[in-house]
Amino acid sequence: MQVEIHGHRGARGLRPENTLPGMAYTLELGVHAIELDVALSADRQLVLTHDLTVSQVTSADTGPVTPGDPAYPYVGKPIRSLTLPQLRTLDVGVRHPRRPDDPYAITQTPVPGARMPTLGAVLGLMAAYDAGGVRLNVELKCDPTRPDVSADPVELTELVVAELERHGRLADTAILSFDWRVLRIARDLVATRYALVEKATLRPEWLGLDHVADFGGDIAAAAASIGATTLSPDRVLVDSELMTQAGKAGLPAVVWTVNDPEEASRLIGLGVAGVVTDYPDRMRTLWAARGLPLPDPVRFPART
Repeated sequence: MQVEIHGHRGARGLRPENTLPGMAYTLELGVHAIELDVALSADRQLVLTHDLTVSQVTSADTGPVTPGDPAYPYVGKPIRSLTLPQLRTLDVGVRHPRRPDDPYAITQTPVPGARMPTLGAVLGLMAAYDAGGVRLNVELKCDPTRPDVSADPVELTELVVAELERHGRLADTAILSFDWRVLRIARDLVATRYALVEKATLRPEWLGLDHVADFGGDIAAAAASIGATTLSPDRVLVDSELMTQAGKAGLPAVVWTVNDPEEASRLIGLGVAGVVTDYPDRMRTLWAARGLPLPDPVRFPART
């Protein structure tokens, strides 16, 4: 039985999310795939960020890129309104504030001074690690209900595809999005396309169709209709009915974000093809206990 471990935003529970240190740590732990989030800056650079505005939780201002920059402070501003040099001033290596009720602040090792990387930098890191056996899952951050802070989905998709092609990683990268416009655009450009879905996005604005009326509540059939090759639902949506729907539609199900090994074990029993997790270390322990094939850790070549 093959079930995959996918590192969420690298390994968010262990290292700062969507950062080079986080990606390197995840490679060295050993995962089948790394998931990351990409948005477009004001100067058309592909940067790693989960939020369309600079997050006050994962980012801190360190100073303006130039004296008197009227856009400063940058925290809270739309990513789309800031250039890469402005975004690179942010410290994204420490969660703020480090509250006791923030589970990631408790378990995550800070990396002060980490900067927001570009997609190209991550691809360069994976090449330096010779991590050709680890697939990349790139979520395109695009919100059809917030066009004021979202990039044009056609431009964003085409820029991501071009960057992957430039680094020779297009064939083993999946494109992911809650905004199913992206999946339609990517249909003839990328072989693997994940239809992300949660309760909040089961709406025509996100799907581009009336899911309930057209498909009778069958999420998998809706995803297959727009050319998705994988269904990727929020864990709270996954039950035997959804898995039956996915099987009928011919779509593997990769579920997110699962951090409890007991829940992961239940989902494996339902037949999921992969588990997206903030804690790949926990899942590796579970995989070993169940006798499931484990992905090999990737060591930096200089250390071999």
